[in-house]
Amino acid sequence: MRIIRDYQFVETRDRGASAAIGNFDGVHLGHRSVIDLARQASPSAPLGVVTFEPHPREFFLPASEPFRLMGSTARASRLAKLGVDKLYELNFNAALAALTPEAFARTVLADGLGLSHVVVGADFCFGKGRAGTAADLQRFGAEMGFGVTIAELLENTTGQVSSTAIRTALAEGRPRDAADQLGHWHRIEGKVITGEQRGRELGYPTANMSIDGLHPPKFGVYAVLVEVMDGPHKGRYQGAASIGVRPMFGINTANLETFLLDFSGDLYGATLSVALVHYLRGEEKFDSLDALITQMDADVTRTRQILDAL
Repeated sequence: MRIIRDYQFVETRDRGASAAIGNFDGVHLGHRSVIDLARQASPSAPLGVVTFEPHPREFFLPASEPFRLMGSTARASRLAKLGVDKLYELNFNAALAALTPEAFARTVLADGLGLSHVVVGADFCFGKGRAGTAADLQRFGAEMGFGVTIAELLENTTGQVSSTAIRTALAEGRPRDAADQLGHWHRIEGKVITGEQRGRELGYPTANMSIDGLHPPKFGVYAVLVEVMDGPHKGRYQGAASIGVRPMFGINTANLETFLLDFSGDLYGATLSVALVHYLRGEEKFDSLDALITQMDADVTRTRQILDAL
């Protein structure tokens, strides 16, 4: 998959794609249906996705609480797995935000990226002040030489599929409901960083990862599936993970700590993808380290039962 970040300097080989447009936070089932429509609309054209970095909400509200389900690297990885050929990850800045809907359609989509077809959701808005609608885009496409398909919003047994509904499920400790809308387990991806090595001292060495900038799932302990994506220990593992501020040890920055079952080795600097499968319990402050270790033993036992039953 090729990543193109500037619509003003697009090579000939990167033009002519049939592309889905949106933020694609989480790359959930609704996003996948839009991408599938782009693939079907022009099977002979490269399959593209047009998205923005930073997320427009981050640009307009930089002080807002973290809300993203995934960073740009994890999003690109997920889109590549779906067979996307061209990822147009456009720099969202003041100049782009100031374009009128018509100017965005002409300058970015038609003249800049040279798209042959675009697919958007029925609730798609674009241009300065989000003034343009999906119907407007259809009209501009007819004038400017690219086709437009409007995708109906997707619903399943849990309701309308949306990033907002997924965030709510994760915040309430319902990772399986989130997975029903995502079409896959919710994953947190990142490099393993140096921690305080308390887990090692307790007999449970953990791989520590930052969750800065991401929507925090409900704090507590989870049964997880882990993919070590690079390095000598590359592979898939089961694990038990804690997300939170570690109240047993004072006030700390929230992070993700994962204990890999039946694993021995050094993971510092490796990239991990940690899938949340089942919420076991909330964060607790125990009376003693012995009580904490006893609970960790129970967490690992239950984790094995849950993951072996998948």
